[in-house]
Amino acid sequence: MAIKESELILNPDGSVYHLNLKPEHISDTIIFVGDQDRVEKITKHFDTIEFSTQKREFKTQTGTYKGKRLTVLSTGIGPDNIDIVLNELDALVNINLETREPKAQLTALNIVRVGTSGSLQADIPVDSFLMSSHALDLNGMLHFYQIDAISNPNIEDQFIQFTNWDNNKSRPIIINNSKTLEQKFESDTIYKGMTATAGGFYGPQGRVLRLPLQDAQLNTKMDTFNYEGYRVTNLEMETSVIYGLSKLLGHNALSLNAIIANRANGTFSKDPKKVVENLIEYTLNKIIE
Repeated sequence: MAIKESELILNPDGSVYHLNLKPEHISDTIIFVGDQDRVEKITKHFDTIEFSTQKREFKTQTGTYKGKRLTVLSTGIGPDNIDIVLNELDALVNINLETREPKAQLTALNIVRVGTSGSLQADIPVDSFLMSSHALDLNGMLHFYQIDAISNPNIEDQFIQFTNWDNNKSRPIIINNSKTLEQKFESDTIYKGMTATAGGFYGPQGRVLRLPLQDAQLNTKMDTFNYEGYRVTNLEMETSVIYGLSKLLGHNALSLNAIIANRANGTFSKDPKKVVENLIEYTLNKIIE
């Protein structure tokens, strides 16, 4: 059955509504960045760039790096933006945009997030790299989908009990990464841990300016949570929804984080741009291995 025009919105040129992309514009390997200015910090390493477009915060460039075709896309900040990006990317490869019908043979994208984050653990220092083995969803957006098949209720129940999670908040969800991509990108120089994804930058991440928090001790509780060796190592705003929607849609996803701050000991990188550049080079070299 064809998907209604109100559900799958296309631009007059046939491109998907927010990303302004057509199927031929993207590779099956896509690097996500939050900041649109970071797109060209990656594609400056490319041998060629064949396509470039931008609509709002969504900037996309596709080209080749050492012979491999890659797409770099800026998602903007937050779970709501990831909901847009993942659904529209999936539509590009798994829905016939002319007939508006899902394809019989589905394509799995490989998605790698290159982002910045702050460590919650004293032993994960600034200027290091961290791979998200799991994502801890604190924001609730994924509850609008059928998620039973991708959640980890045993760890979730322990986290809820340990933190005395408020029942008025959405139930936390824990989602695994793509083990295929983890094996490709792991090394002796990269840390692993559970990445918590908040729905905002201030209160949802425990920052206080003029508004008091519902649970002022939540970050401290997350710091000390440990379930069979799984620790919450860092906090940001995108990874859980990337993992969750990728799992649901049949794509592979991995989040790589440049640690530019350590909130456990109050330190911040002296050269955060260099840390990000190092992670970009690490990512590109691993992709072509």
